[in-house]
Amino acid sequence: MNNKNRLQNLEIGKLKIMGVINVSPNSYYKNSIATDYESISSRAKELEEAGADIIDIGAMSTAPYLEDTTFQYLEKERLRTGIEAVRDSSTLPISIDTPRAKVAKLCIDMGVDIINDITGLKHDKNMARVVSDSKVQLIMGAYNWSDSRTRHGDIDETMRILKTSLDIAREYKIPNENQIVDPSIGFFRKEGKNDFFTGIEIMEWYERDLNIISNLAKLETHLRPICISVSNKSFLGQLFGLDIRNRLVPSLIFELLCFLRGATIIRTHNVKQTRIAINAVEYYLQK
Repeated sequence: MNNKNRLQNLEIGKLKIMGVINVSPNSYYKNSIATDYESISSRAKELEEAGADIIDIGAMSTAPYLEDTTFQYLEKERLRTGIEAVRDSSTLPISIDTPRAKVAKLCIDMGVDIINDITGLKHDKNMARVVSDSKVQLIMGAYNWSDSRTRHGDIDETMRILKTSLDIAREYKIPNENQIVDPSIGFFRKEGKNDFFTGIEIMEWYERDLNIISNLAKLETHLRPICISVSNKSFLGQLFGLDIRNRLVPSLIFELLCFLRGATIIRTHNVKQTRIAINAVEYYLQK
């Protein structure tokens, strides 16, 4: 199946569920980790059967509180294996979670459908050109450069940050219909251990995440379609005193809130449960 046929199912409209496969052993959510061909293939089949519309593969942890020093060559090797395994076992579109242009280029050459750049084209100055030349879809995360502090990180500041990424996309003539934004839940912190978070000065990070979810409809109204990831995130642990093994229920509730407030793609570790919850709400809304 070629890219065009796979992407026919990704037309903006009905909500899509993006299932996660982490091919890095350093991911914060261990149940999503699969590092060899057989386990990746098995998880891809599981995600498709559970109701995923897209599979997102990540080979380097970018969680702010983790210090991941994954070398580029290792990220490439992990993704080669991941893409081959998913492509051989699933018909779903593939998204690649990377902020690195050379890694993205390799994956595009292998036929992936979406580049998911948590830094919104800002970490690697060559990313915009790579995406523009390829015509793949692009998810742009909300990200301020590490030397540019953000005060609150609330919905208004997040919109301004995302608009900077949209300006870069426009400069490189990335088509509007290929652009999706992500408000980056969990990536705004007062302190972090890598280059992939946005520093904030005033609002607490978990308050910021709640502010974004509460005002998501505003983001949807003013910008592009929204991809959002809240499942098992640390703000749930902070709010409810839950370790990562016990965050399923609040994850589903917050995913439903994001759906009702305009999210286009829900990126989740819990595909089966999320699909059931979304189907139930859609059934109710149709009555």
